[in-house]
Amino acid sequence: MRHIKKTFKGNYELEYLLYLPEGYEESNKEWPLMLFLHGAGERGDDINLVKLHGVPKVIEGGEELPFIVIAPQCPEGLYWDFTVLQLEQLIEGVMSELRVDNKRVYLTGLSMGGFGAYALASYRPDLFAAMVVICGGVAYAKRAELIKDIPLWAFHGEMDNVVPVEKSIEVVGEIKKVGGEPKLTIYPDKRHDSWTATYENTEVYEWLLSHEK
Repeated sequence: MRHIKKTFKGNYELEYLLYLPEGYEESNKEWPLMLFLHGAGERGDDINLVKLHGVPKVIEGGEELPFIVIAPQCPEGLYWDFTVLQLEQLIEGVMSELRVDNKRVYLTGLSMGGFGAYALASYRPDLFAAMVVICGGVAYAKRAELIKDIPLWAFHGEMDNVVPVEKSIEVVGEIKKVGGEPKLTIYPDKRHDSWTATYENTEVYEWLLSHEK
């Protein structure tokens, strides 16, 4: 994965990893785009931390994914909720610079990144064809109305002692109340790390690709 540093409006810098799928350089086709948001432990200025978990770990382990993947790093002391404007600029910049299928832009995140995924999706629900959120939650129930039309598959460990499983149950319940049809998978034997099993499951990527705007 390539390490890129980009400066946004207001002289705000954001570093991110970029993955181009096999065959990108050899063809003129448009590719699905996936934005991955890491958890709180990977914040800072060491981009290698982003490779420790989730989609970047899968790629670093040698798996080939049929997506363009962007994995930004949240600065120390901040949360993804505070960077939605920069994330929006990052996505739109990649969409304009690379051959992206605009109908297949996907969003995923774990823990703090799961909260960030809900925040970004509620800010720009028009961008995303589907989202996978792992051990996340929302700060405001009203966000359910904003994201109800985005296909959602949420995952959580029933024994999570960092982000209670009730957070995902609440999100899914609120979205159902306003007419959405989210999916929820609860791992009965897992604690906070419900992301390793999820991102190693090929069905997750197939499910994302089954959706387009």
